[in-house]
Amino acid sequence: MTIKEKLALIQKLSGQSQEKLAAELGVSFPTLNSWINGRSLPRPKAAERIDALFLRVTGQAAIPPEALEAKKQAIIARGQTHKHTLKIILGNRDIYDQFVLSLTFNTNRIEGSTLSEPETAAILFQNAALPDKTIIEQMEVKNHQAALGYLFSHLQENGKIDEALILRMHAILLNGIQPDAGRYRAHGVRIAGSNVPTANYLKVPDLMQALSKDLSAKSRDILAHAVQIHSRFEQIHPFSDGNGRVGRLLLNAMLLRQNFPPALIRQEKRRFYMLYLNKAQLENDLSPLEDFICDAVLDAFNLLERR
Repeated sequence: MTIKEKLALIQKLSGQSQEKLAAELGVSFPTLNSWINGRSLPRPKAAERIDALFLRVTGQAAIPPEALEAKKQAIIARGQTHKHTLKIILGNRDIYDQFVLSLTFNTNRIEGSTLSEPETAAILFQNAALPDKTIIEQMEVKNHQAALGYLFSHLQENGKIDEALILRMHAILLNGIQPDAGRYRAHGVRIAGSNVPTANYLKVPDLMQALSKDLSAKSRDILAHAVQIHSRFEQIHPFSDGNGRVGRLLLNAMLLRQNFPPALIRQEKRRFYMLYLNKAQLENDLSPLEDFICDAVLDAFNLLERR
């Protein structure tokens, strides 16, 4: 593959502008533009940086175990500086609103919503009705706000993270949108844009019971356990719709229970998220997804600490 082709694929998968890509590679915009258009070739060191970025973006780069472990330890250490993360979120309106906005906007955009962040904020906090946007998209915003509120209250009361909670979150998220809200699918489904096989619908109840049992299993590596559960849930794909949003709420419930903030999976990183999720499911290699989720948790700490 030529340098030009690698750069084109990096841009496609990462969604980065040429300006951002140039900054990441440590070169000027005109230099990068010249490489992209085939007018010149990078020097050996620059070519090595392109190759390394290409491997990382396409999910081929191995995550050094020591680097991933260092990230996890940083998260644990940062979590220990806060006595109770959920109380901080619930006790500070500005922090609470920022989490509700960021989590709602990004999770819905990942699933194809066309609403901007300011439009999402208007629906969330002003109960605005946007005539140029669909009713469904606007209901998805309010339903996710309600699901987050329910989840936070449930965890504050030390409620269980189990199958009943999963079904309840789905019921709230799809309320008024899907007739089977709160119930497992009764038909086969495919994950759009993925070749990951989903569970036979007849096996979904048993698989979800097993997943629910494993949710509370003790683990020395809390973050790895949460990511592994997330990957399993998404591959089971238990619902006819809403699997991504419910799966991310479940992931965040597990993180909050361990005194970590909810993972802030930003919509501009959707391609990385899907790529690493597929790698975990098809190749049983969870390290890229673990690394990605660690970054999302570290990003969320900045919201928690008003940075």
